Amino acid sequence: MAMWITMRAPSESPGDLSDRVHRVIELMRPAVQSDGGDIEFVDVTSENVVRIRLHGACVGCPSSSITLQHGIERNLKHHVPEVRGVAAVE
Repeated sequence: MAMWITMRAPSESPGDLSDRVHRVIELMRPAVQSDGGDIEFVDVTSENVVRIRLHGACVGCPSSSITLQHGIERNLKHHVPEVRGVAAVE
């Protein structure tokens, strides 16, 4: 699944790191939901790794790791440069 979002970068707007990450994830959710899945923002670690939870069709999907790394992580790093990585949690 290709996931590209066009928006003004959250790094240009005020807010703490968690708020900015949450806003980007909310903008990506419709693309994931259109394939029967969903993503939930859990938190940001002290190492700036974003932890998310996958739901629906994303659970057990062989493409979920590609979506996680090439879709979600790539968009987060682009729009919130402080992000160092993304990890899925159960």
